[in-house]
Amino acid sequence: MPRPLTARIDHAALHHNLALARSLAPASRVMAVIKADAYGHGLLRAARAFRSADGFAVLTLEDAVALRDAGHRQPILLLQGFYEACELPEIAAHGLMVVIHEATQLDMLLASRPSRPIDVHLKMNSGMNRLGLPPEHYRVAAERLQAWGGLGQLTLMTHFATADEPAGIAWQMARFDAAATGIDAPRSLANSAALVRHAGARTDWVRPGIMLYGVAPSVETAPGDLDLRPAMTLSSRIISVQQLAGGECLGYGGAFVADQPTRVGVVACGYGDGYPRHAGTGTPVLVDGVRTRTLGRLSMDSLYVDITALPQAGVGTPVTLWGDGLPAQEVASSAGTIAYQLLCGITRRVPVVEVGVEVSPPAAALATA
Repeated sequence: MPRPLTARIDHAALHHNLALARSLAPASRVMAVIKADAYGHGLLRAARAFRSADGFAVLTLEDAVALRDAGHRQPILLLQGFYEACELPEIAAHGLMVVIHEATQLDMLLASRPSRPIDVHLKMNSGMNRLGLPPEHYRVAAERLQAWGGLGQLTLMTHFATADEPAGIAWQMARFDAAATGIDAPRSLANSAALVRHAGARTDWVRPGIMLYGVAPSVETAPGDLDLRPAMTLSSRIISVQQLAGGECLGYGGAFVADQPTRVGVVACGYGDGYPRHAGTGTPVLVDGVRTRTLGRLSMDSLYVDITALPQAGVGTPVTLWGDGLPAQEVASSAGTIAYQLLCGITRRVPVVEVGVEVSPPAAALATA
């Protein structure tokens, strides 16, 4: 009998969340962010569910080529652009869009002679200080691109650092607008948090990421408040039951010591599967649909849950680690991390079960960009 741990991916939830993102910005084109193997949900799996998206955003050239090989003809954006000039012929051959965020990268692009025009998203560093050209260099960069014979469509882009926090985006929008005013090009501004919270960022393109997978972009907001549906449910079963007397310890390091008789369920899931090792006693979990807590320090292949108040629980009882009924962001917050890390951290040994898959995608999946 196979190990009972599975990651269930719900295509209907993915499709619903994309439709919700589109409803927030009906006048914008939606670029679904599917980097990091679609936040752990599977690149091609998510692309199929998001086939009605106007475009895809990925990190690597390999992912972009895989999408093209699978038949997806929407615009595909490389979020960090290219790293070496030798990548440009393949980028042009596959009709990919690139982010230009740095002066040396811009020089390499302008020195190339692509076989077909390349669409460029010119990224400004409006305050996040991660990637992007300084505002004072932005206009000149745009003018150089517009004078280059290899340019297809120029799009103006930035990324917000505090869209999900009280500081908001006004300070970055002011910098962006000041430097971009007068440049005749569409704009791509909103990530998930800005799409949800800041109407002014809903421009020509929006770039939802984490919300597409059913996670609210702010830890203060429950996914249900936005009608987001979890696309991944990590679930397992109890494989053993232990009875601790008061004073007995549990697991490596004896990190949990029972202060009273405690009934413990051992669950087939550990850090070798991607569950965060630093999740300590008290991390929420559902046992047979009832909320309880983890206990002690988990192992590579198992973790422990408190079933003292659940006499019906025993070997074979289902356990939800996150997903349906238990938002990943709540588990992540308790474990001192973020939902992104949970979803992206699922390891390859966890079997994936897909539900809500349509038998055959409509022709729109192969629509020409």
